[in-house]
Amino acid sequence: MSVIVIEFITLDGAVSDPDGSDGTPVGGWAFRHGPEAVAGDKFRLGRTLDDGVLLLGRATWQLFAGIWPHRDDPFSARMNAVPKLVATRTLTGADTAVWANSRILEGDLVDVVAQERRDVVVAGSLGVVAQLTAAGLVDEYRLLTFPTVLGTGRRLFPADGPGADLELLTADRVGAAVLARYRRAAAR
Repeated sequence: MSVIVIEFITLDGAVSDPDGSDGTPVGGWAFRHGPEAVAGDKFRLGRTLDDGVLLLGRATWQLFAGIWPHRDDPFSARMNAVPKLVATRTLTGADTAVWANSRILEGDLVDVVAQERRDVVVAGSLGVVAQLTAAGLVDEYRLLTFPTVLGTGRRLFPADGPGADLELLTADRVGAAVLARYRRAAAR
């Protein structure tokens, strides 16, 4: 089992409001670079979505639940079919029924993820990512970095967060962005 974090990110490390749905003054930065950088399986998840589980925080789940169920291309079919765990204190099972294969995460987030046998993909969901990072459970980061500097916004790796040594696995151009895959470096 691996925990894989996927994020749209700017050159200065901001991950907040890449699509503009939060209505922030700097929002929509990823989508200004055209659809080739954001459409389809840009994080190269492939079979991981077929065999794994998608873990989302409430806000990211609500955003995705408004988008993916209405699409029918091959990648959307994978997104709709993958089992989805929703980390939330406010949504109910009735709420999550609007997007197939979604269910509320029961129990402690870190414990549930640590016991999961399938690969876990975390998209967006900075609060979830922060908890998993602090617990040392993130095995891989797949970051789609856009040539944008915001100077503001929430960071994937905040200045007061834990440090980490990562190993670059791959780096490929994807439209205007670069997809870089990093994993935790072996202990020295």
